[in-house]
Amino acid sequence: MKTGTIAIVGRPNVGKSTLLNQLVGAHVAITSRKAQTTRHRLLGIRTDVDAQYQFVDTPGYQTRHANALNKMMNRTVGQVAGEVDVAVMVIDANGWDERDDPVLKLIPANVPVILALNKIDKVTDKAKVAELLGAASKKRDFAALVPISASKGTQMKALLYEVRKHLPEGEPSYGADDITDRPERFLAAELVRERIFRLLGDELPYSIAVDVERFELDGRMRRIAAVIYVDRPSHKAIVIGEKGAALKRIGTEARHAMEELFGSKVFLELWVKVKGGWADSDAALRQLGYK
Repeated sequence: MKTGTIAIVGRPNVGKSTLLNQLVGAHVAITSRKAQTTRHRLLGIRTDVDAQYQFVDTPGYQTRHANALNKMMNRTVGQVAGEVDVAVMVIDANGWDERDDPVLKLIPANVPVILALNKIDKVTDKAKVAELLGAASKKRDFAALVPISASKGTQMKALLYEVRKHLPEGEPSYGADDITDRPERFLAAELVRERIFRLLGDELPYSIAVDVERFELDGRMRRIAAVIYVDRPSHKAIVIGEKGAALKRIGTEARHAMEELFGSKVFLELWVKVKGGWADSDAALRQLGYK
């Protein structure tokens, strides 16, 4: 039996969270087209007959903005990269980008790195895939080069095979049915934030946060009350929408996602509040669980 931790790293929007969900077989990490949807270190667990894979999803490494939130997320990426047995570095099907360089530098020389070229379903010329991998291989002595499609599930077995080679022998740290170490309260907040980004990502800026103020079990029913924090009053109006239509849709879709993940009925209440400058405030970040 092999058991170990695997960091999934890369710049924003290369498909790290989609890959984690595919490998775990459950929707534990939120995804959207909006860059840097992932803000927290998130463990996704997969247990097979001969191995337990503890995948650590990380925020996309940000090189353009330097507010307190982004600095915290970049620190998280660096910390995770230095604490794992293996790293899977994800780049997209366009090949190596200069924004990938600082991510690679975070991974210590003694950590095996598997390079995953994601979104190969978007590449019609398969000879191009080999060319892109060949060019990327000059950046480091990678343990393996694996073309994948996280959204389609392509080459997942091949990726797991390469990862397992570098895991230490050991008994599992988690139960066979565990899929994450995060509590349901955290997952509920993330699912609300995912719905906001998916439904309003083109209209809203990045500064959206969700805080679950109440999470109660009532028999098999989960009663959840959460606050959506925005940066400006104009953003509040967007989240609420005309006659509350946007907020109602966010709540309905988030509730359905929770019911699927938790396997029970959910009663969800949502409010929207303005909290200006929260993303650059250490005190606000602590209150919202980022520190």
